[in-house]
Amino acid sequence: MESAGTVNAADDADGWSAWPAPAKLNLFLHIVGRRADDYHLLQTVFQLLDWGDTVHLRVRADGQIVRVAGNESVPADADLMVRAARLLQAQTGCTKGCEIAIDKVIPMGGGFGGGSSDAATVLVALDHLWGTQLGEERLAALGLRLGADVPVFVRGRNAWAEGVGDILTPIELPPRWYLLVDPGVPVPTAELFKAPELTRDSPRRTIHDVFSASWGNAFEPVLRAREPQIAAALDALAAFGHARVTGSGAGCFVGFDSLVQAQAAQAALGRRWQTWVVAGAAHSPLRERVESWR
Repeated sequence: MESAGTVNAADDADGWSAWPAPAKLNLFLHIVGRRADDYHLLQTVFQLLDWGDTVHLRVRADGQIVRVAGNESVPADADLMVRAARLLQAQTGCTKGCEIAIDKVIPMGGGFGGGSSDAATVLVALDHLWGTQLGEERLAALGLRLGADVPVFVRGRNAWAEGVGDILTPIELPPRWYLLVDPGVPVPTAELFKAPELTRDSPRRTIHDVFSASWGNAFEPVLRAREPQIAAALDALAAFGHARVTGSGAGCFVGFDSLVQAQAAQAALGRRWQTWVVAGAAHSPLRERVESWR
């Protein structure tokens, strides 16, 4: 085992297995109201990416859940990966445990869904490794208890989402390449949802409108006003297309029809921020991993 945050990438080395935890983009995000319990009602489209973290798991026979490598700024008991493993264990009565490590590349607080995806990967992978066999529907329900974005990663399909982001309709999206930018300013989601200037009454759209308009993100005006780095990143990306923020985080992106276009824009952007060129995924690489697992 190497230092925190990295492990041997080889699957099945010393009992370890590796599982992808892909990032996501919100191609748009509107708030259309609130529930009686004050949770915000959303409409969005989740685009999964062929890029993300890698979760490493090793089954233990003693029932203990041990994080051996992870983000040291997050206590193990608060880590969504640990919480996911414990939740699955409690719901199934499984007497097995596991060790958890992660190769982390998705920036925290960027709106790319890293924490939610990591938790979903733990649920899906342990369901196989432990032989609990809950399946997609029950795992998605468990995931919702960990966070509103977890179910889309459990299901592993691009989706039109409503409710708090948990009512999912699979959707086919055209092939795209994305230039991602991390402005380097983590954003506290809870504070953004409380922002008085946040638009909470956007008109409801239908899934059939998705390809007929280029919508934005309700959080973008708030983020622009509060975080100059985010405003600067959006303005720089706007030279290449429709620049947007993803989720309620700081992460910014713009889409392209080809890899060459995306790479040219990345080169033109320079090295002011950390950037990635990544492909949109037709479905989650986690699904492919599960289907190939024996």
